[in-house]
Amino acid sequence: MKPVLINDHFQNFKTYQIPKAQLIIADIPYNIGNFAYGSNPVWYKGGDNKNGESELAGKSFFDTDENFNLSEFLHFSTKLLKPEPKETGQAPCFIIFCEFEQQFEIIEKAKKYGFKNYINLVFRKNSSAQVLKTNMRVVGNCEYGLIIYRDKLPKFNNNGKMIFNCMDLKRDTTTHKVHPTQKSVHILEYLIEIFTDVGDVVIDPCAGSGTTLLAAQNTGRRGYGFEINKNFYRDAKKYILSQSQLRITNL
Repeated sequence: MKPVLINDHFQNFKTYQIPKAQLIIADIPYNIGNFAYGSNPVWYKGGDNKNGESELAGKSFFDTDENFNLSEFLHFSTKLLKPEPKETGQAPCFIIFCEFEQQFEIIEKAKKYGFKNYINLVFRKNSSAQVLKTNMRVVGNCEYGLIIYRDKLPKFNNNGKMIFNCMDLKRDTTTHKVHPTQKSVHILEYLIEIFTDVGDVVIDPCAGSGTTLLAAQNTGRRGYGFEINKNFYRDAKKYILSQSQLRITNL
């Protein structure tokens, strides 16, 4: 199934007449501003503070990483999700990757849009980007997320296995890196297979690298993504085209 990548803001979704999603996956900006690389060695030239600061010092990951409006995101994204069905076992949901403290803000604000329930997620890596702090304190090797849903529990394909909310984040060494916070195709495929069936619609309102679209295609789902940044869109388009047949929609 050909994924669709749209170079536009997700607020303009009506223009493209895309189907409602069974699952929305979004890796939202963390609003950490100009300290995005604060504990990463790339802050310095060659990763060594003896060489002085690099061009990444004091820079944010991207333009929206300082003033991302969470309420606006939730308002428009809820319109992309399927309505709550009458039957059980078919409800849609959101999966939102977020910064640790953002979880609490999302939980509270999501209630205003009908998403009263959540399950927190922890993605455990076998490495840490906080190299510069290893001799100072305990460093972080986890990323965080939330499953949020309305009333009924989401569609759940666990195939008889217990699924823990703490998941190992397998390192992706094959997918071309086009975005600073790019998520592993492996974990995206895993989540998509749990919460959707083959043929279901998956939408990523902040597509970035486009890995959600690749994961949707790899698992037989219909993937749609919005990316407003022209550079990320260009790089994602180039890579996804090299891996699949992709429908491209420009501004």
